[in-house]
Amino acid sequence: MCGIFGYIGNHSVVDKNRIHNLLSHRGPDDSGALEFQNLLFMFWRLAIQDLSPLGHQPMSAQNENFWIIFNGEIYNHWEIRNELAYKYNFNSSSDTETILNGYIEYGDEIFNKLNGIFALAILDKKKNELIIARDQFGVKPLYYYSDNDRFIFTSESKAIVELTADQLHVDPKGIMNYLFYLWSPGQITSFQEIHKLEAGHYIAIDLENPTKFQSRKYYEIPFSKAKEIKDYRYWQDELEEKLLNAVERQLLADVPVGFFLSGGLDSSLLVAMYRKLYPGKKIKAYTISTGKEFQQEGFSDDLSYAKLVAQKLDVDLTICESKMDMLNDFDQMIYHLDEPQADLAPLHVRNICKRAREEGYIVLLSGAGGDDLFTGYRRHQMITQSRRLNMIPFGTTILKMIRNFTSEFSQRRIDKYISANRSKNLTEALAQTYAWLDENRLKSLFTEKYKSLIADYKPASVLLESLNNIPEEKEVINQCLYWDIKYFLTDHNLNYTDKLSMAEGVEVRVPYLDKELVEFSSRLPVEYKLQGTTTKFILRKLAEKYLPHEVIYRAKTGFGAPIRSWIKNDLDEWVNTRLSRKEVEKIGIFNYDEIQKLIKDNKENKIDAAYTILSLIAIQENLNVSRKL
Repeated sequence: MCGIFGYIGNHSVVDKNRIHNLLSHRGPDDSGALEFQNLLFMFWRLAIQDLSPLGHQPMSAQNENFWIIFNGEIYNHWEIRNELAYKYNFNSSSDTETILNGYIEYGDEIFNKLNGIFALAILDKKKNELIIARDQFGVKPLYYYSDNDRFIFTSESKAIVELTADQLHVDPKGIMNYLFYLWSPGQITSFQEIHKLEAGHYIAIDLENPTKFQSRKYYEIPFSKAKEIKDYRYWQDELEEKLLNAVERQLLADVPVGFFLSGGLDSSLLVAMYRKLYPGKKIKAYTISTGKEFQQEGFSDDLSYAKLVAQKLDVDLTICESKMDMLNDFDQMIYHLDEPQADLAPLHVRNICKRAREEGYIVLLSGAGGDDLFTGYRRHQMITQSRRLNMIPFGTTILKMIRNFTSEFSQRRIDKYISANRSKNLTEALAQTYAWLDENRLKSLFTEKYKSLIADYKPASVLLESLNNIPEEKEVINQCLYWDIKYFLTDHNLNYTDKLSMAEGVEVRVPYLDKELVEFSSRLPVEYKLQGTTTKFILRKLAEKYLPHEVIYRAKTGFGAPIRSWIKNDLDEWVNTRLSRKEVEKIGIFNYDEIQKLIKDNKENKIDAAYTILSLIAIQENLNVSRKL
């Protein structure tokens, strides 16, 4: 896990020391640079495989005709290396060298052969060409910028902002996305000129004409109408094999490897797979302890479950306290994220990674992705609930009546369900479940200038139009899972996990996103993912072989903080300061009076807008950072 930066153009204007200060936290063990004609490479290394100087980057091959800078890990690189051994001599045990020789042999076809996580750049001096590429599921971030004179790419967009701040323009569609989703799907960011290279894509750039290029797709999640007729035992056995293989592959490291262990199904099952693979070896894991305040908003204290799993599987468990000092931590979080994501879960990631690093664990395996591959969210349960409700005369009316006798937490869920189901089309209704507030209310928060620019923009259209990528897939559950893997996981969970773990010099791996396991999940019959309202059905049945029943069938909980309570009470003064007329009008995107109405309505429980309020603060800070760099 590392940091990469590249500049095509007059790179004499680049303040290398400043770029180093911005990105060196991603690679505290080594750094390197290369200048070739109008190209500048910079690199920072977190040493994981081949800790010797032989793993130094930028790395070259074939008499320095090819060069690479690479952030990530390739779990099948020994298999690829064996394919190449008859023709290529290797000087190191680094996966970087495998990728570079693989590119020389296979060209851009090498990217889809890689089972791992990566963002990379390869210089081909013979062609005078640069290739940048991102892994199939977007685990590693990669941003780029282009104008009439230069092309810039980097692991973290703050380096682009540093060099281009006076040329950047706010993207109102991006800002609308962050309000609607709390993250932005696809390539759109806060700025019109800065883009995310989408997962499973690469760009080829001619060094002599770097402003003309095209992003090309090399991979698509293989959802299709073709289904295999197999009995349940076949699927469960294959799942177990794929999980064991994924965990074993991702243990590849020359440094200590540990686990996130929340006490939930996904992370617990990964630890169980390790225990099956290595019955006598030590397992190190980390968990967060929260408290009663978190339980009010669906964030139950997982500690008792994590302890139960640790006892069952003989795990050395370190308990990290949930320390959140919003006044001091929030701005740092937004700075590291590069994007205005209104979620406090990244602070948990940072707390755990900080402790792991202190204890010498440089790599952690995470349970992220289980919910997205096999169904784990309430929107997946909504598919069954919606079908059932539509079978009952006046079902929605009855649900509205029941709402009045439920808890505040349940009322919010019912309101979201009713709002989403205004559409008669279930797929369209599901797309609306990603929204945190009504689209029209969100648009009212903008000034007249920006409101006119997004008048016709429909944030959910990004999801709906993306289904054209998988035209043969007609199962609504799989369509929703496609969105979760391609956007929610990539642009939200994986972004904050990468940025906040790398802030502490720790690499986080995601075994559920092993390429073979993802492709298995796309073939799995939907009835083994969701049965009735039982999510992750096949994972739960497999887990019965390894884990306590109360862990397997516990209710779904979140990984965040009681934002609603804090926004209404503890952080009231902070909210008013951050969204004061002076601060709002300084940025000039939002309507101060409409924001005040939103805050008032939220306090009076007329609307559930706490996350939207936090999103407004995050956006303001994100744009403020661009002015401070």
